Amino acid sequence: MAVVDCHCHIYPDKIAPHAVESVGAFYSAHMDMSDATGTGLLSACENTPITHHLVYSVATKPSQVESINDFIAAQCAAHPEFIGFATMHQDYADPEAEIERVIKLGLKGVKLHPDTQAVHMDDPRLMRLYEIIEGRLPLVVHTGDYRYDYSHPRRLKNILHTFPDLVVNAAHFGGWSIFDYAFEILDEERCFIDTSSAQEFLGPRRTYELTKLYGTDRVMFGSDFPMWSPQKEYNMLTALPFTDDEMENLLWHNVERFLGFEVEK
Repeated sequence: MAVVDCHCHIYPDKIAPHAVESVGAFYSAHMDMSDATGTGLLSACENTPITHHLVYSVATKPSQVESINDFIAAQCAAHPEFIGFATMHQDYADPEAEIERVIKLGLKGVKLHPDTQAVHMDDPRLMRLYEIIEGRLPLVVHTGDYRYDYSHPRRLKNILHTFPDLVVNAAHFGGWSIFDYAFEILDEERCFIDTSSAQEFLGPRRTYELTKLYGTDRVMFGSDFPMWSPQKEYNMLTALPFTDDEMENLLWHNVERFLGFEVEK
């Protein structure tokens, strides 16, 4: 079977060391992986069962949008294991034109990080973006942070109710650092969830419980590379007592449903 890591950040060689430092500083955390390039990601997954990676980066300024999208598209062209997602910024001048361009580049979705982009995820500028991609591209959105309100799960609930055909992954078990509170809000909502930057905090018992509560047809395996080692995250998840069918969903089929196409073995 295919094994898809649905949450990976990669950066160009020139800025990758600075990116690792910046992300680590933002979360006051040690980064498991020091090489945050595309080749670094592939090296980290050598001799592991992980076969595919959803890759992206985040624009913190509108001027970065096009260059990041070009970089992700080039990485996907060079590495067939990569499935690329575009970035967007709330102040980018013509999001509709850029979405058309990234679709032609072969990118398969959009990634946003409201906290680092300093924007409420249901800001009208982003609501316009969701209108553009609804029914066309899935969305990965960083959700939850006890320090900020930008990515609060209640804002995602507003988005999901406004755009019923928007396919969304509420990253980090629906609410990084507020996992149980996020479940109360998103339990019955129509969105996917990923395991990235969550297992280390939740521990195995609660990771298993939350996955079963959300449903093993909604949760996707994600590492949040370079924050965490993909191999370590994979080993933690596969050590849990899921059935074979449930594990195939978590590692493979749920990502296919999220993307809207099959991922080859």
